[in-house]
Amino acid sequence: MLLRALAAFLALPGMVAFVLPVWIGASSGRPVGYVVPAAVLLCLGTALLLWCVREFYVAGRGTLAPWDPPQHLVRSGPYRISRNPMYLGVGLILAGWCTLWSSRTLIIYTLLFMIGFHLRVLLVEEPWARQRFGGEWEAYRARVPRWLPIRRP
Repeated sequence: MLLRALAAFLALPGMVAFVLPVWIGASSGRPVGYVVPAAVLLCLGTALLLWCVREFYVAGRGTLAPWDPPQHLVRSGPYRISRNPMYLGVGLILAGWCTLWSSRTLIIYTLLFMIGFHLRVLLVEEPWARQRFGGEWEAYRARVPRWLPIRRP
C-alpha cells in the first residue's frame, strides 16, 4: 500500500503542485523574486500536504487517489480543523510558486485549480463521503468547516 500511496502522490499533487507550476514559472522568462516568502509558503504547503497524505495512509487505510480512496473517514491530524487541508496545502504551494516568479500565468493556473478543487469537493467528494460514511460523515461535516476554521458569530 505504501507504493500505491507514493504513486498517487507523484501522479496527482506532484504534477499539479510541483511539475507543472515549476515548468510554467521557469519557462516564463521572469526572474525569481521574493525567495524567502516563497520558500516559507512552499515549505508550509509541502509539510501540510505530506501530513495529509500520511493521515490518509495511516488513519484512512488508503491513498489520496480516487482509484484507492481511504477505507475509513479521516478525522485526525489537520482534518480535525479543516475537511480539505490537502487542497489548502496545494494552494499554499501554488502561492509559493506565484510569489517566486510573479507570473500572471501561474496566478491564473492557481486560481483555476483552486476553483476546480472547490467544485470537485462540492460535486464529487462530499456526495461520495456522505454515501460511503453516512452518519459518521454528517457528524464530522457539522463539526469541521470545509476550508478554514473561521469562527462564526
